Amino acid sequence: MFTIGDFARHGRVSVRMLRHYDATGLLRPAKVDPASGYRFYAASQLARLNRIVALKDLGFTLEQVRIMVEEQLSVDELYGMLRLRRAQLQSQIAADSSRLAQVEARLRIIEMEGAMPVQDVQIKKIPAVRVAELNAAAPSLEPDSITPVIQPLYGELGNRLGQAGMTPVGPGIAYYSDLPDGDGVLVHATCPVNAGSEADDSHGFEIVDLPEVQAATIVHHGSMDNVLATIQVLARWIEENGYQSAGYPRELYLECPEDADKWVTELQEPITRS
Repeated sequence: MFTIGDFARHGRVSVRMLRHYDATGLLRPAKVDPASGYRFYAASQLARLNRIVALKDLGFTLEQVRIMVEEQLSVDELYGMLRLRRAQLQSQIAADSSRLAQVEARLRIIEMEGAMPVQDVQIKKIPAVRVAELNAAAPSLEPDSITPVIQPLYGELGNRLGQAGMTPVGPGIAYYSDLPDGDGVLVHATCPVNAGSEADDSHGFEIVDLPEVQAATIVHHGSMDNVLATIQVLARWIEENGYQSAGYPRELYLECPEDADKWVTELQEPITRS
């Protein structure tokens, strides 16, 4: 038998927590000295304690924990629940990290207000190009909405081009359009291809002709998750030089190494004279 202090140390919980579990009936001592009131625990009770702590850390209430402990869940069932909770926590951490990165990006832009460089913007006539395309909807233009959509699109487009025996003849071009209901955007992932005028969708992609446009362009260095500052430089230049935006900027992926921080992307925003 172990004193409550010794049992707490072996279970890596606090004495206060063990007293709480006793009071709520989750984990009663194996023995209580009638004279002193001291609590004593058996080593075999560590198994129940481990289940209680694991289930509580999964986010269950103590009442739910009580029911599940009484049902004597198997090790496999507990492990399955732990794996599910781990995946949920990892997803939450990734989402929180993405939001934090976007907050930091906006703070950097705020710090740069009044001193944002515009000398790298150029006007170009972007020629028409024939592309193979896949598209899918995204809830917004936020990076944490676009990235999970566009990356699988390009992976699948590459696979389908290979199956069709077609090879891209230039870097990928992404562009965006509004959804009919105005809720979110349609993400278009494309690759330039040499293809006939007859569109053949038998391979699961479309052949689309992107029209010639006059565009204000700027080169973005780094991950597209951090493109906001570059986009706002472009917006300021367009307004200050007497132009109007004529649509979402295209993204021409000039260099896409495995390290996204080393990407080089040209933003091409269609413009008209004000």
